[in-house]
Amino acid sequence: MITLTKQPFFSTHLEKVDQKITQSLLELGEKTKLRDACEYALMSGGKRFRPLIVLLVAEALNNQLDVLDAALAVEFFHTASLIVDDLPCMDDDDQRRDKPSTHKIYGESIALLASYSLMIAGFGKIHQNAEVIKKSSSPFSASSDVICTLTLSIATQCSGILGATGGQFFDLFPPDDSLKTARKIISQKTGTLFEIAFAFGWLFGGGNIKQLGLIKKLAHHFGFAFQIADDLHDIKQDAQEDLKLSIAYMLGSEKALEYFQNELSSCCECLKKLALFTPSFEKIIDMLSQYARFEK
Repeated sequence: MITLTKQPFFSTHLEKVDQKITQSLLELGEKTKLRDACEYALMSGGKRFRPLIVLLVAEALNNQLDVLDAALAVEFFHTASLIVDDLPCMDDDDQRRDKPSTHKIYGESIALLASYSLMIAGFGKIHQNAEVIKKSSSPFSASSDVICTLTLSIATQCSGILGATGGQFFDLFPPDDSLKTARKIISQKTGTLFEIAFAFGWLFGGGNIKQLGLIKKLAHHFGFAFQIADDLHDIKQDAQEDLKLSIAYMLGSEKALEYFQNELSSCCECLKKLALFTPSFEKIIDMLSQYARFEK
């Protein structure tokens, strides 16, 4: 997918995320193979796309609030899901980001425990960021306790059986090869993690909780655009592997590109309504558009 680390435009944000991750490793206790596995998964070349969104949303709100713990929570959730996705009982992938998957280095048992550890640590980061905003003098539309409850609820629903976990189930055991099923998988596997990212940036950045419905709509349009761009980029490879639930493979390049453009347009409309259409998000939209048009 898009390599943000090659984009100088975002280098300062990404450096902050990497520094915070390095610091957070000390919070995982003494050095063991389990902690090493968590570190390996977190530091194996992730693009930090989702934590970047947390930072950019908060930046657009311009309340000068520290949302780094919330950004790490999203990265922890995402990394935990990737560890599980790669396991032999799931997608059975031996490589992740051109490196051996976590289970290939540390074994399946430790890899599974690492995913548990990172998921739980992610929930801990939500609490830590709630403690940060308690000390803030910036005006919020709700108390820190209400914001913490909302973010916990969003993270729980989006990562559970109605979210990413359920999406992985349908990806492994699709009832059919229909567009409806493909959309359901994208919505639950991709859209929900972006919902967490946008919602965390919005809530911990001081956004109005009355706008959460629009934030969710934005996240899911963005998630569809993101996934279809990836499908279009990999359309030749997906055809070779007969990935029937790839939207680009199902619809063909021309119709899939039209689908992508509609989702991207809806995404931009939501960003504008929320006053989030900053130069940073314009850059991301442009990057997505370019990526969708470049086939491997």
